Order: sequence, then structure tokens, then C-alpha cells
Amino acid sequence: MTAVAGIGGQLSLGPLLFHWPAEQMRDFYFRLADEAPLDSVYLGEVVCSKREMFFGNYFVEVMERLAAGGKQVVVSSLALVMSEKERHRIKALAGTDATVEANDLSAVAALAGHEFHVGPFVNVYNEGTLAYLVGSGARRICLPAELPATAIAVLAAQGLCEIEVQAFGRAPLAMSARCYHARSRDLHKDGCQYVCGEDADGMAVDTMDGQAFLAVNGTQTMSGHYLNLLGDLAGLRAAGVTGFRLWPHSCDMAAVAGLYRSVLDGRVDSGEAARRLAELVPEASFANGYAHGLEGHRLIEDGLSLCQ
Repeated sequence: MTAVAGIGGQLSLGPLLFHWPAEQMRDFYFRLADEAPLDSVYLGEVVCSKREMFFGNYFVEVMERLAAGGKQVVVSSLALVMSEKERHRIKALAGTDATVEANDLSAVAALAGHEFHVGPFVNVYNEGTLAYLVGSGARRICLPAELPATAIAVLAAQGLCEIEVQAFGRAPLAMSARCYHARSRDLHKDGCQYVCGEDADGMAVDTMDGQAFLAVNGTQTMSGHYLNLLGDLAGLRAAGVTGFRLWPHSCDMAAVAGLYRSVLDGRVDSGEAARRLAELVPEASFANGYAHGLEGHRLIEDGLSLCQ
């Protein structure tokens, strides 16, 4: 590997957005606890509360294993709260000692006065929103994937909290009350039969003329491409970004985390890491257009330069 100057910064794994078998999830996190060079791991159901019961028996065990592996564990809340039961779940989270990631404003309200994190499902686009959330108790904010680096730099320059950006995996774009996965199988949401579990990394959606477009994950719409900001890490760090989030996928996430850590630590250059990442995830089409202020599906090989 080619040695380069170290970049530094925190590396985190976001909450699993897909519906995997509970035992597979347990083993996935056990391996990451022991092998992945991650600073933080986010746990919790973000997309659909109907999925929560499957992993519940392993949740505490996984938290303990991750903590024993030196990872900070953060519990993520739902991104779309629609029922009284879901509201009670948010209130219950606020009453625990766990560090919680708020993924909608009802969670922000419930956590006000506590220290918490804010996930990318809360639209933080300007300094006023950032200041409001920090005033409510936010200590780390993961920004939406569609923000250009110029806007990220403005928010990071406020110096109010830790700023995290999404650096790998399908970008979460939108949430809906309707379940697209169920409808694709001619099923109703209440009788979905958990068909979202048939697509480990989301269901690909093409355009009418057969071009790759988006992905569906239950009630969630995601990008068809995978974010890959390996070449942009240095520019974002220089702009004040403190951490980078990897989204879990069915590929070798310990190896993916190792590549990102190698770039952050200066043990490999971003170009070589990008080549190895393509080998690790051969099915993925990579993109970083949003960070460059362009269409999200584009891949710009030249790294970010935010110097005036």
C-alpha cells in the first residue's frame, strides 16, 4: 500500500436499514465488534417498527459485545413516527441512559435537555437549524446525503457540534407511510409478509427504459448507487467534518471499514482504496456527485478542494 499523510477523523457504522434475519444481524455485529476499526456503531430500527420484534432478543447482547470491542454504541430512533405506540417508544428511549440518535423531530422534542445525536433523516440544511438542534442538546449531527461540500463546510465552520457525513452505501432519500415493497408483491402494508427481507440490500428500481434508478427498502426510497467518498475524505476533513458514516450492506463491512480507516490513518491513498472497494462490492455503482454540487448519481474522481 502507498503511504500518505493521515487525515484523521471518526468512523461510524450507521443503523442497519434493511430487514435481515435476526441471527444474521447478531453475527454481523459480533464480527464487527471484534474485527472492524470503527469508533461508533448505531443500532436500532429506523425504517419500520414492525421489524423491531425480530432482533429484540439479541439487542442487549449485541450492545454489550460492541462495547466490549471498544465501540461507542448509539441507539437510533425511527425516521417516521406515525402511531401512539411508536411515540411511546421514543419517550422510552429518552428515559434510558443510552446515547440516542434522533431521526425525526418528535425524537428531538422528547430528548430536549439531554445530550443526543441527530441522524441524516432530519433535514439540517442551514446554520439556524443547526443552532436550534445544538441548543436542544445535539452533540453530533449526521448531515443529509444531498448537501454539497460547500454547504457542509459552512455548517462545520460554526463549530457548534461534531459534524458527520455519509461516506459509503446507498443514500437514504425519502420515507413514506406506504410500503413499496409490499405493493410490488400485490400485498397491503398490514399484511406485508415482511417481503422486504427478500432483498438484502434493497430492491433495485429501473426506469421504463431499463436504466438503473433507485432502490426500495420497505417504506424507504434509497439511491440506486452507493455513496463512495473515499477520494473526498481529505477535503471534507479540511473543511471541519469530524466523522464519516458507513451504511451497513451485505458485503464484507469489516473490510470496507478497514479501507476507510486506512485512508483516514494515511496507510493507503484514496485511489488504491477505491480500486479495492470496487473489488469488495462488485455489484455496486459508485457515486459522489452530491458532495461536488452535481447530480447525485455522478462519480467525480478528483477529490474535493474547498480552498478559496
